[in-house]
Amino acid sequence: MNDPHLLYQVKDGVACFTINRENQRNAISMEALDLFLAHIDEAVKNDAVRAVCVTGAGSRTFCAGADLGAGIGGSEGVAAFMKYAKLLKKLTGFPKPTVAKVNGSCVAGGTGFMLACDIVIASSKATFGTPEVNVGLFPMMIGALIFRNVLRKKAMEMVLLGEKLSARQALEMGMITRMVDPDDLDAEAEKVLNVLVKKSPIGMKIGKEAFYAVADMPFEQALDLLAGKLSDVVVTQDAREGIMAFLEKREPVFTGK
Repeated sequence: MNDPHLLYQVKDGVACFTINRENQRNAISMEALDLFLAHIDEAVKNDAVRAVCVTGAGSRTFCAGADLGAGIGGSEGVAAFMKYAKLLKKLTGFPKPTVAKVNGSCVAGGTGFMLACDIVIASSKATFGTPEVNVGLFPMMIGALIFRNVLRKKAMEMVLLGEKLSARQALEMGMITRMVDPDDLDAEAEKVLNVLVKKSPIGMKIGKEAFYAVADMPFEQALDLLAGKLSDVVVTQDAREGIMAFLEKREPVFTGK
């Protein structure tokens, strides 16, 4: 579905969300948040969707964060902040694998979208950062994700200085998982997504839920929960199919059951 704020397309098992405000550096509008929230719920329910890709229109910007010209200081701004937080929760806890394809500058709220995804593939020319401090703000909601992905001291340096970081620096900090030549970005993302759509939907759903649940648990409690979740996985039809396919030396056919 095409819209001036967000493009949504399902093709070959992949639901692609494209922030569609290239002339505004793909800044997030209230309309884009509403559309994102609606379509992400659709993607959960659609069995044809096996994986999700999040990207920005054009080749210069992934996402510049909130639209600073949209009156974020008023009551509408508070509503937008809450919707953005809700979207980060949904994207982080999404039951299917998610991939961020970072085609250009990724700053402020765009960092939240990126870090909420399981895998982040970025152009070597992409840049990153949290410049909120430079305009008297602070990266609040995305901080919950930054501190779960980046070592605390490096995270504090990034948010306090507000400096622009290169793709190489982002890779070394653990913010992105792959860095590729700009000309190879689409092909690399497609390759990864094509692998993901062939995996067991039910196995990945249970696995992602488990990993998300144990993120802040004590070690022994986490092990107990994970043992129980493994028991849930091994009794699925997909697990039986995967084991049989391995023994028979063939590709498994997963149905999500």
